[in-house]
Amino acid sequence: MELGEVIRRRRMVRAYDADRPVPHDVVDRMLDHATRAPSAGFSQGWDFVVLDSAADRALFWRTTTTQPGEPDSWLRGLMSAPLLILCLSDKQTYLDRYAEPDKGFTDRDENRWSMPYWHVDTGMAALLMLLTAVDEGLGSCFFGVPKPRHAAVLDAFDVPTDRAPVGVVSVGYAAPDRRSPSLKRGRRPGAEVAHRGRFGVPW
Repeated sequence: MELGEVIRRRRMVRAYDADRPVPHDVVDRMLDHATRAPSAGFSQGWDFVVLDSAADRALFWRTTTTQPGEPDSWLRGLMSAPLLILCLSDKQTYLDRYAEPDKGFTDRDENRWSMPYWHVDTGMAALLMLLTAVDEGLGSCFFGVPKPRHAAVLDAFDVPTDRAPVGVVSVGYAAPDRRSPSLKRGRRPGAEVAHRGRFGVPW
């Protein structure tokens, strides 16, 4: 599939065929592509926990779902995904990398950073997984872990406490689902979001 078509087809899929697992070679390609995302100083401060067994996925949903009663249709759809990939960022790897001689921030002061690139880079790696899923004919979605549940998720999957769960990529063969009502907002046109030279001057 051409890159332009992959980008145009990408959407957040929230319902899957639970009986069709994602082939292992596809998972391998998704992870390989994720590791090709850019990272500041080539720090590569990311980790990905692949939850492809029913037991692990059930543990994830038990750990992250707090609402009583039956889950709503949105959550039920996500819970049908046969594959979840937990995307973790590692801030310390970045602070250590930039304390090396070619960078020289030996004090490891987090305030030197204009943005928390450990999260930004992990998000870009997740996007490459989403695009790979489209290229493979699959559906996928990126969603967050509720902040009060971060520690419980790390504990459930033996993740070191210095990692941060940036989000989760759900993957599977798409099942019929309703379009998000948010799409009624429409896509902002390029002339509105792209500025030339000064903010407010359309590109």
